[in-house]
Amino acid sequence: MLKLGIFMMPIHPANKNLVDCLEEDRNLVIKADKLNYSEAWMGEHYSSSGEPVPSPFIFNASLISETKQIKFGTGVISLPQQHPAILAGHAALFDNLSKGRFLFGVGAGGLVSDWELFDNLDGKTRALTMLDSIDAILSIWNSNEALNYKSDFINFKVENNYIPELGIGTFIKPFQKPHPPIAVSLKNANSMTAKFAGKKGWIPISGNFVPAEDIATHWPTYLEGARESGKKGDYDSWRVGRSVLITETSQQANEILNDPEGIFTDYFLYLNTVGKLASGISKNEINIEEEKQASILKAKDLIIIGTEKEVLDKLINFIDIVGPFGTLLLTGHDHYGWKELWSNTLLQMSENIRPKLDNYIKNLKTLQAAE
Repeated sequence: MLKLGIFMMPIHPANKNLVDCLEEDRNLVIKADKLNYSEAWMGEHYSSSGEPVPSPFIFNASLISETKQIKFGTGVISLPQQHPAILAGHAALFDNLSKGRFLFGVGAGGLVSDWELFDNLDGKTRALTMLDSIDAILSIWNSNEALNYKSDFINFKVENNYIPELGIGTFIKPFQKPHPPIAVSLKNANSMTAKFAGKKGWIPISGNFVPAEDIATHWPTYLEGARESGKKGDYDSWRVGRSVLITETSQQANEILNDPEGIFTDYFLYLNTVGKLASGISKNEINIEEEKQASILKAKDLIIIGTEKEVLDKLINFIDIVGPFGTLLLTGHDHYGWKELWSNTLLQMSENIRPKLDNYIKNLKTLQAAE
């Protein structure tokens, strides 16, 4: 059955009151839980007031007692930025506090100012450190002996001060066995991360800001990796992100998309700027007004917006391009004055659109199986 979830970077106006931002994001998760959304993912960024959550663990922990069934994902923890023993402890603690309502999303880090902050500017080193880090975390969770972990990028040990009878030198373990599900985010076409995730059996998450044609390559690439390691791979594990807003009229949708100071212009202005900085373009070479026009065009290409019928049609067309998947992750955006539209979208997606998409995907799977 197709599920719905929420994915929040989150991106808010840089000068917006932080308390208001956090309450907005918390209320979104609480409402999603009441509407039977299956999961909510929260990002991690240290050096951006535009993405103002440095700890998804702390944010998500504030919601455990205020929700009943929704699972909490880290979307994603940037592994090269922290010692693996800290992350192993935080993740295991959260998994126990939530009694298994935890999904461990990990990555190499995507915010260029965080790369600079933590001196992680080399992309290859970040990627390799990420792989070493997850291996180190799993070694902590799986070991019942004194630890001595050595790799190309990570070294630590607890041997001389190991007294297991007293718990000294030992580590807490996750609630879920053998460990919480591990997830990675995917962006590029034919992503090697997708192939690696398939080999490991990790959850693939295709980003909401990725063109449908690129997302269409993610699952086939994932299956390549899965088959190489003898795994089958199931569509139900695949999460796909999209920004969806149901408006009262088509005209209203067009006005929102074309607003040079509006929500989606600002959203892609931020993302495009981060992307250019990450590619090595100097901040002095970025023209904000030109970027706004590019952002409007990108929003028109990637945002699924319109009346309920228009949104349903656009989502079906999207599925026709990318193929069937298990969970549609709706992007948690700042309200930007459209609080009622966002709230109504969450409700209509759950009650009206999800069942229709579910039937469409089931029929699509049946047709594919018959071919």
